[in-house]
Amino acid sequence: MAVASASASPLPAVPSTRCSPPRAPAPAFLPLRAYHRRRVAWLGTVSARRNFRAEAIRTQREKEQTEVAVEESFPFRETSPPEDADETPVTAEVGWVVKLEQSVNIFLTESVIMILDGLYRDRNYARFFVLETIARVPYFAFISVLHMYETFGWWRRADYIKVHFAESWNEFHHLLIMEELGGNSLWVDRFLARFAAFFYYFMTVAMYMLSPRMAYHFSECVERHAYSTYDKFIKLHGEELKKLPAPEAAINYYLNEDLYLFDEFQTSRVPCSRRPKIGMAVLPSILP
Repeated sequence: MAVASASASPLPAVPSTRCSPPRAPAPAFLPLRAYHRRRVAWLGTVSARRNFRAEAIRTQREKEQTEVAVEESFPFRETSPPEDADETPVTAEVGWVVKLEQSVNIFLTESVIMILDGLYRDRNYARFFVLETIARVPYFAFISVLHMYETFGWWRRADYIKVHFAESWNEFHHLLIMEELGGNSLWVDRFLARFAAFFYYFMTVAMYMLSPRMAYHFSECVERHAYSTYDKFIKLHGEELKKLPAPEAAINYYLNEDLYLFDEFQTSRVPCSRRPKIGMAVLPSILP
């Protein structure tokens, strides 16, 4: 009865381990399990290396994104800001004052341009002579005010005086070029240029004492108009000018003289990095 009941049971009989020794695992499975363990360890190492490499690449990319890439059109001169420079942020009130100053400068510049357009519509070299006579005045005014400040012991910036003198020296040779081209042939042109320069000097002195920022911007407006005038003239008469020789004053200044002062006012360039071509067809590269 017991045997029949046991044979009818669906559960398999548990083998006895007391009489027979324990069976060893099949040898065929040992290399596979060892290979699997070695592969898991190798994959873990590779994964760790990949994670480390990905982290390094991500760190490098984040570093590159935080750095600003600056494309330089020409080598620049590294200068430190003045010790007494005001680094306070521009407030809304100061911004309103700046806009007012620039609006006044633009109005004055456009008024002068209208007068010159009416007087020198077809007389280009006479107009250039007047422009170059006026263009020297701001630097004389700046130097005068800076000398006065230094004499009274209020402020001393020799580097400003040096740069403005170099700028006035450059404008002086521009004036010599226009005189050689016949811009001062008429007495009325010489009188008008010097009369305007006389009043322009005292106006610039007062403006520079009141607000150097405004005075510098006004000088910038005048220089911008001068360059625009020369550029238009070259585009209209470029072919004719190519046939003419360069003025003797330009040859002496740019080729025969020491360009130490010329390099001095190139404040955004490395010294000796700018050398204008000499010729009547390249006035914009010579005169600014």
